[in-house]
Amino acid sequence: MTPHIGISTANLKKSSSILATILSNEMTLYVKTRKFHWNISGNSFMELHKLFEEQYRILEAQIDEVAERISQLGEKTIGTMKEFIENSTLKESPKEYTSQKHMLEELLENHEQLVTEFRGYIPVFENEANDAGSADFVTGLLQEHEKMAWVLRRYQA
Repeated sequence: MTPHIGISTANLKKSSSILATILSNEMTLYVKTRKFHWNISGNSFMELHKLFEEQYRILEAQIDEVAERISQLGEKTIGTMKEFIENSTLKESPKEYTSQKHMLEELLENHEQLVTEFRGYIPVFENEANDAGSADFVTGLLQEHEKMAWVLRRYQA
């Protein structure tokens, strides 16, 4: 059933489409962070193992929240790995088992990419889709990614 919340059907679809991309990126980053958590080794093993676990738990919660936001807007949520890969702007790193330094760099780059993309989505939600709720929601996601990026950046100082 279409929600009657002051947003046109076309704009609900526009917001949901952007949120599907966000969901796909969150899922891609979640899987990558889990992969690094499982495969970390070296001098800072336990510290980074715990850090990656902390971050993938945050991402896991965000994934659920994004999917629920799409549902709140009256749309169905994608849910297969194929769909996530097709809709993601982040790159995967299959069969790559890199150094701690590279793992930290790659995760930082991904978080910063998402922060930049989210900044571009917020005015679309506000000005084009008349969807202040999604703009506010994505602002919260952006802040979480800024914090995770900050932590990763501190490891590279």
